[in-house]
Amino acid sequence: MLESLGSLSGTPWLYVIVSLSILLDVFVPILPSGVLVIAAATTAAGTTAAGTTAAGTTAGDAVEMASSVHGGTHLAEVISLVVCAATASVLGDMVAYRLAWRGGDRFDRAISRSRRLTAAQERLGAALTRGGGGLVVLARFAPAGRSVVSLGAGVAHRTVREFLPWSALAGLAWAAYSVSLGYFGGHWLGTSWMSTALSVVALFAAGSAAAYLVRRPQRHTAH
Repeated sequence: MLESLGSLSGTPWLYVIVSLSILLDVFVPILPSGVLVIAAATTAAGTTAAGTTAAGTTAGDAVEMASSVHGGTHLAEVISLVVCAATASVLGDMVAYRLAWRGGDRFDRAISRSRRLTAAQERLGAALTRGGGGLVVLARFAPAGRSVVSLGAGVAHRTVREFLPWSALAGLAWAAYSVSLGYFGGHWLGTSWMSTALSVVALFAAGSAAAYLVRRPQRHTAH
C-alpha cells in the first residue's frame, strides 16, 4: 500500500482515492479509510524526511535551500490531506443525513430493530437539542459511530444548523488526528510498515476510547 500511495504522492489521484474511501465508509464502515489516510500521510512524511537528509549531506547552501522548499511542499501536501479528508468526511455525513431524512420511515424501522441504535439515536437527539454535540465528535472516532450519528440525525429530522457544525468539527478533528499519526510516525520512524502499523494501533485505541465514552451515559441511565 505504501509503495502504491508513494507513486501517487503529489498527484490529484491520491486525494481522489482518499476522498472516495472516506465518502463511502459512512455506508460501508468496514472500508479502511483511516488506514488509507495514515498511509498517505506516512508516505508524505517519508518524502519530507528524505529531503531533509539530503540537505544535511550536501555542502552547498543553494542545495539546502532547494531541499527546504521541497520539504515545505510536502508539508503543504500534508495540510492539504487534512483539508481533503475533513471535507470528504463532512460530505459523506451530509449525504447519509439527507438520505435518512428523505427515507425516514424505512430508516426509522431499521433503527428501531436495534436497542443499541435506538439508544444512540435518543442520546444524539438530546445532545443536539442541548447544543452539546460533542457526541457527534466522539462518535466520529468510534467504529461505525459516524454512520449511526449521520443516519440517526437524518431519521430524527435534526436541522442542518444543529448537525452540520458538529459534523464539520468531528471531521476536522478526525482528519487532523489521523494525518498527524501518519506524518509524525513516518517522520520519526521512516516510511515503513512498522510506523504505519503503530499509527493504526493508535487510531484504533482512540476509537475504542471513544466507543466507551459514547456508551457510558447509557450505563449510568440504566443504574
